[in-house]
Amino acid sequence: MSRSISMQGAGRFAIRVAFVAATAGAVGLIGANNAYATVHTKAKATDSSAKAKANADANANAQETGLPPGVIARVNGVPIPQDRLDAAVKLSHAPDTPALRATLKNQLIARELFRQAAEKAHYESRPAVQAEIDQVKATVVTQAWLQDQLKPVQVSDADLKAQYDKVVATLGDTEYKPRVIATRDADTAQKVLDQLKKGVDFAQLARQFSQGPNAAQGGEMGWISFKTPIEAGKTQNWPQPLAEALVKLPQGGVTSAPVQIDGTYWIVRADEKRATQIPTFDQSKEMLRRQLEQAAQTKAAAELVLGLTKQAHIEQ
Repeated sequence: MSRSISMQGAGRFAIRVAFVAATAGAVGLIGANNAYATVHTKAKATDSSAKAKANADANANAQETGLPPGVIARVNGVPIPQDRLDAAVKLSHAPDTPALRATLKNQLIARELFRQAAEKAHYESRPAVQAEIDQVKATVVTQAWLQDQLKPVQVSDADLKAQYDKVVATLGDTEYKPRVIATRDADTAQKVLDQLKKGVDFAQLARQFSQGPNAAQGGEMGWISFKTPIEAGKTQNWPQPLAEALVKLPQGGVTSAPVQIDGTYWIVRADEKRATQIPTFDQSKEMLRRQLEQAAQTKAAAELVLGLTKQAHIEQ
């Protein structure tokens, strides 16, 4: 279990899905690329117009320079293909201009120079470098395999309408905009309550003490509605004791005592209350589609893991 406390169902039709994106950056490499690009550009042209003209001339006279079609440069005999430059332009999310292409081409040349220097010095044989290579390779192979195993799920309009009706049926006449603070021990929770009685801002205390959802945002949650009296299984994935505590609060009210759930102590504030605003089916379709598709993917992944686990010999 992680140290932070999670709570699903922050609002109507709301399912938060976290995706972990792994990225690798090298500030030194970027700086060196830019340094090479600056030196090279100054040597070739003094302004963007000159760079654009040089780039156009280079493309027009590719055969005269000895470069085969589809190759923008060669570094010690190693070709840099046009599609690599095209991909760099796309990843830059900048307007596709001759000046941008000239800059990115210079960076690709610099990167190839660095690669060749590292290869000449046999850096790939270093244990730390090899470990990184193996990890990246394993990630790429695993992702490719998972994409083949977990096919996109088609969700029909009938499925969407059924889910819409199911969620609407759980909504009450009033919806709430709450904030929450969650702590691991009763003493901290009581300390928070004491500070609140002295007039300390709830959001400030959430950022300072909460280990619950959206602590960095002052514990602020999305709009949520429950049909009252509260029924088990119809609380938008909120723990039932929290839902029961929230609906009893006036606007601006705070629970007078912590709500204890499985060793966690919750303090709830009702920031705002209003008549429930239910979006139409057409307004909700795409969000519902994403939710159902994600739920199906999650279920398929769990079944895949279960099947592999049954076939594997795992020692821990």
